[in-house]
Amino acid sequence: MTNDHFTEQDRTERELRAALETLADGVSAAPTPDAYRTARGDWLRRERRRRLVLAVLITVVFTLATLIGLWVLNHAPSEPGVIFSGTRSAMIPGTMSGTSP
Repeated sequence: MTNDHFTEQDRTERELRAALETLADGVSAAPTPDAYRTARGDWLRRERRRRLVLAVLITVVFTLATLIGLWVLNHAPSEPGVIFSGTRSAMIPGTMSGTSP
């Protein structure tokens, strides 16, 4: 049983060593001289794109809200509704009750 335990541990160590060597091969010792400028340019490009997408989204939402509001107002009935039914016969100060000028 101890023999199996050591071989399992050896196999795990070999796999771990291989994985770490592969990871270490992908790491460069020193960054390129313009790494900061490249990273900053990428960040600024993403920031500009994010702001542009946000501005377009706000414009689309505002335009849709305006168009829907105008459409609703255009389809509203033109005759007075129940709320405004009594405005013509309202009493005007200085006149007789129930008559219009």
